Amino acid sequence: MGASLNDIKKRISSTKKTSQITSAMQMVSAAKLAKSEQAVRKYQDYAEKIREVVTHLLYAHAYEDNKNFTEEELAEQRLSDNFIDYHDLLIERPVKKTGYLVISSDQGLAGGYNSSIFQATKEMLELDHDSSDEYVILTMGATASNFFKKQGIDVSLEIQDISDIPTFEEVRKIVTSAVQMFRDGEFDEFYVCYNHHVNALLSNYRVEKMLPIIDLEEEEAKEYELDYIFEPNKEILMDTLLPQYAESLIYGAIIDAKAAEHASRMTAMRSATDNAKDLINDLTQEYNQSRQAQITQEISEIVGGAVALEETY
Repeated sequence: MGASLNDIKKRISSTKKTSQITSAMQMVSAAKLAKSEQAVRKYQDYAEKIREVVTHLLYAHAYEDNKNFTEEELAEQRLSDNFIDYHDLLIERPVKKTGYLVISSDQGLAGGYNSSIFQATKEMLELDHDSSDEYVILTMGATASNFFKKQGIDVSLEIQDISDIPTFEEVRKIVTSAVQMFRDGEFDEFYVCYNHHVNALLSNYRVEKMLPIIDLEEEEAKEYELDYIFEPNKEILMDTLLPQYAESLIYGAIIDAKAAEHASRMTAMRSATDNAKDLINDLTQEYNQSRQAQITQEISEIVGGAVALEETY
C-alpha cells in the first residue's frame, strides 16, 4: 500500500509540473496570437490599397480611352494591341503543371493544425492529379517538408525556421521564387494551401489561387477618377507592381497561417492544462481513498491487537 501511495504522489507531482509548463506555453501562444492578428490587420490595409492602385493603373486608362465604344467595338478593341498590354502574371494559359505552396509549422504541440493540412492537401492532390508529375510542391515549415518526403514526393523548394511573426524579408526567397517559377513556365497555376485563421477556436483549410492573378476586376477601375502620369512608362511600372502584388498575396497567406498556428497551439496547450488538472483531481481522490483505506487497515490492526491482548490476560 505504501509503495502505491508513493507512486500516486509522484504522478501528482509530475502532472503538476507538466500543467505549469503547458499553462506557460498557453500564455506565450496567446501573446504571439495577439501580435499575429495585429500583423494580419496591418497587412490587410496594405493589400487593399495596393490592389486598388494596381487595378486602377491596369484598367483605368484603357477604360477612359474606350468608354465611348459599343460592346461589340469594345470586344474587338480588347483583341488589339492598343487596348492594354497584359502582363504575363495575368495571362491564363493551358495548365500542364500546377504549383502548390504548403504552409505548416516547424514544430509540433499545435493540436491538429498540421495533420489537418496534410490530410486535406493529400486528398486534393489525389483527386485532382493522376501522378506527381502534374504538380510541383513547395513547403514552408519542417513538418510539411518531412511529410511530403516520407510520401515519396519531391519538394522543389523549402524554407524552415521562420519566426513567429515573419517579416517579408524572411520569406522573400520562397515568395519571389514562386512568382519567378510561374513566369518561367515551371508551372501554369500556383496555389497556397494553409489553415486560414478565423478566431482563437476556429481555422479553415484553404487552397487559394495566387497565379495567374485573377482578382483584378475591370469594373472597379470605373469607380476612380484619378489620372496618372506614367514615368518612365506604364509597361515598366506594371512590371514592377504586378509581381509585388502577387508576392504580397502569398505573404498575406503566410502571416494568416501563422496566426492560425498560434491559435491552434494556444488551444492545444489550454486543453492539455485542463486535462492535467482533471488528472490531478482524479489522482488526489485516488490518493485520499488509498490513504483512508490504509488508515482504516492500521486502526483495524491496532484494535485487533488490543482485543488479542485482553483475551490473553
